[in-house]
Amino acid sequence: MSEISRAVLFGKLDTLLFTSLESATAFCKLRGNPYVELVHWLHQLMQQQDGDLQQVITHFSLDEKALTQDIVAALDRLPRGASAVSDLSEHIDSAVERAWVYASLKYGATRIRGGHLLIGMLKTFNLASVLKGISGQFSRVNADALLAEFDTLLGNSKEAQQALSAPADAGGAPPAASGSTLAQYAQDLTARAREGRIDPVTGRDDEIRQMVDILMRRRQNNPLLTGEAGVGKTAVVEGLALRIAAGDVPAPLRDVQLWLLDIGMLQAGAGMKGEFEARLQALINEVQSSPTPIVLFVDEIHTLVGAGGQQGTGDAANLLKPALARGQLRTIGATTWAEYKKYIEKDPALTRRFQTVQVQEPDEAKAILMLRSTVSALEKHHRVLLLDDAVSAAVKLSHRYIPARQLPDKAVALLDTACARVAVSQGAQPAALEDCLHRLAALEIEAEIIEREIRVGLGDATRQQAIAAQRTALEAEREALQQRWLQERELVETLIALRARCVTEEDAALREQRDATQQQLTALQGDTPLLFAAVDAGVVAAVVSDWTGIPLGRMVKNEIDAVLNLADTLNQRVIGQRHGLDLIARRVRTSRARLDNPNKPVGVFMLCGPSGVGKTETALALAESLYGGEQNIITINMSEFQEAHTVSTLKGAPPGYVGYGEGGVLTEAVRRRPYSVVLLDEIEKAHPDVHELFFQVFDKGWMEDGEGRHIDFRNTIIILTSNVGTQLISAMCADPELMPDPDALSTALRKPLLEVFPPALLGRLLVVPYYPLSDRDAGGDCAAAAGAHCASSG
Repeated sequence: MSEISRAVLFGKLDTLLFTSLESATAFCKLRGNPYVELVHWLHQLMQQQDGDLQQVITHFSLDEKALTQDIVAALDRLPRGASAVSDLSEHIDSAVERAWVYASLKYGATRIRGGHLLIGMLKTFNLASVLKGISGQFSRVNADALLAEFDTLLGNSKEAQQALSAPADAGGAPPAASGSTLAQYAQDLTARAREGRIDPVTGRDDEIRQMVDILMRRRQNNPLLTGEAGVGKTAVVEGLALRIAAGDVPAPLRDVQLWLLDIGMLQAGAGMKGEFEARLQALINEVQSSPTPIVLFVDEIHTLVGAGGQQGTGDAANLLKPALARGQLRTIGATTWAEYKKYIEKDPALTRRFQTVQVQEPDEAKAILMLRSTVSALEKHHRVLLLDDAVSAAVKLSHRYIPARQLPDKAVALLDTACARVAVSQGAQPAALEDCLHRLAALEIEAEIIEREIRVGLGDATRQQAIAAQRTALEAEREALQQRWLQERELVETLIALRARCVTEEDAALREQRDATQQQLTALQGDTPLLFAAVDAGVVAAVVSDWTGIPLGRMVKNEIDAVLNLADTLNQRVIGQRHGLDLIARRVRTSRARLDNPNKPVGVFMLCGPSGVGKTETALALAESLYGGEQNIITINMSEFQEAHTVSTLKGAPPGYVGYGEGGVLTEAVRRRPYSVVLLDEIEKAHPDVHELFFQVFDKGWMEDGEGRHIDFRNTIIILTSNVGTQLISAMCADPELMPDPDALSTALRKPLLEVFPPALLGRLLVVPYYPLSDRDAGGDCAAAAGAHCASSG
């Protein structure tokens, strides 16, 4: 090929040829071919029914079916397995160049048509050989006749009409995007901040100050935000943009523009080898030459490591390294810890050019402050009243019942959904009424089927009467729901109007009318409102219940009452162990009152006693009473951990070993359900190395898993069960008259326990002895079990 630029030359293609070449590139990539060949282009041109190629096929009587089969066969002969298109073949470059020679010099055309392309190939020996090698049908085309009678033969094609209607300088290539490369692939966050299109950011002042410190450096002035998905890394950068827009930054940063780079847009359509790198290099050059200082923000920056590169070549990160090292391209990156370790940390040259800024998940108090800054935007969007107790409930309930996600993201999503539910309730039929109507429609269909069966002598009149009775009852329910809904809607509309007036008017009578309307609405709704006047904690709890399946009543019950009455609640399920239940309840109350070390678990108890006396049942009862249900108990059978190497099963395999990245049995369960009871059953059967694993958990309230993640045990109750000392307990309690008190029994158990467990383990937990059950207690257990079975089976 000559020195003519490919961009200039291919810009001369008409619209049909250019779009078909784009389609050929996509088709080549789909098939896994490494290069775009002439056969790909011909395959796509064959799909254009009104182009020059179809006119040639018709005039020279080519067998279109045979031609299509030959093209498909030629495609099947191409090598496959490439993950990306490397380039256009040299035959395409040569064909376009020869076509432009004929189009411009022979016909004085400003664009290359399909006919020009065909003439250029047929009149060039090597290209004609390639063309006829694809299909012998092209031998039927008389190139000289086509050259001489071009306008006559192809005057009716769609390309001829486009050539007449298009301006002289029109080309098939799409026009370049208006503005700069930066404007094409990035967004100006500081401009959005000045326009008020970014929500306020609170609670991230420390992280923003760290970023400012790093950006003010002369070299290596590139912050890298690391943190779990959903903790607010992007919000930290938006907070910096808000500060720059307000001028609340040091003087050297006041004129800075902060741009968000869209990696997906940068990569989109970059199918040719080197095209992505060319775009990125153009963007870097523009940032460096800009008279206004520019800071780039690259979210998910790990996607640049390996982007655009193929085996044996560099990646996009290598283009950034020189500018980053010299301080000429200030860049803020954001990624998660896992992706940082997987992609960025493995490249020391890239790692040292960034300074990490850890963005931790906020605690509940800070998350509530963050959510309060979004209240105004949510109210404006949904046009509802958002109460502060809903904000607190969104944080607390999401933190407790949606552990797989991070604050504040999950709380914002929860609050947004609650607002949407209230807004929908004020403008649509309630779900209860819709369900009633659907059940009525289903009964009507069933009634029609039965009536038809009765007419042919196959129906059941009794069933017809039962359906009629159900329809009557449902009609009455529908009518009652309809009337109640209309009454509630009228009261809610009145209440909303009164609240709006009370904001602007100081009128005692108006406030009294508002309060009276609120009382009337509350009395009408009871515990099952059909629509809502505002977003409150009840609406948020209902959304959490729908998301998790946990009954609503367990989420909104008073936890203080549950803790104060814990011993009585446990005693209803565990018979004959009142002394042990009192010890457990007292320890839980101490922890909840913050009178003990808050960094420890809520409680760590070793329940010692014979089998069947209620040790496991105590753990189940604790999960039911304090954590919302028995589904929040994590049971680990310690008899499966009798070997030293099984420690990795509990906390996860270390890097380089089989199972790395899958999480541990214990750590993964606690990470997903941090509010739970951990039951370590038959702890004496575990290996001593396994015992040592729990020293830090019992003492510090956390454990590091195999992937280096911090697993928090501070909100768990850990129950260890053991049969050590069973014979001693049975012997000491054989005579009911001489039965020892719990303290004496605990003292006696100390010796057999020290023979099995290290003193360091026993010193970190509370030993609770369980007495053997008397005949009376065993009868009570049977009665309780029978009652529970009857309740569960209805």
